[in-house]
Amino acid sequence: MAAPTPESIEKARRKVEQAKAQLQALEARAATLNRKADARRKIILGGLLLDAAMKDAEWEKRLGVLMERINRDQDRKAFAGWTFRGDPDG
Repeated sequence: MAAPTPESIEKARRKVEQAKAQLQALEARAATLNRKADARRKIILGGLLLDAAMKDAEWEKRLGVLMERINRDQDRKAFAGWTFRGDPDG
C-alpha cells in the first residue's frame, strides 16, 4: 500500500467536513420539524380544550383551574381580559 499523499489527506478531510455539514443540516431540519409538530399538537389540543370549555361547564371549570396555574407574567398578559366565550364580558 502506497503512503498517503498530502493531497489524499486533504481530500479525505474535505469529505469529513462535508459529511459533518450534512449531518448538522439534517439534525437542524429534524429539530425544526419536531418543533413544528409539537406546536401543531399544542394548537390542536388547545382548540379542543377551548371547545370543550365552551360547551360543558365542568370543562370550563377544569380549564379555569389550569389557567390559574399560569405563573409567568408574559403568559398571563396573553389572557388579560379574555374569556372562554371570546368576549371580555364572558
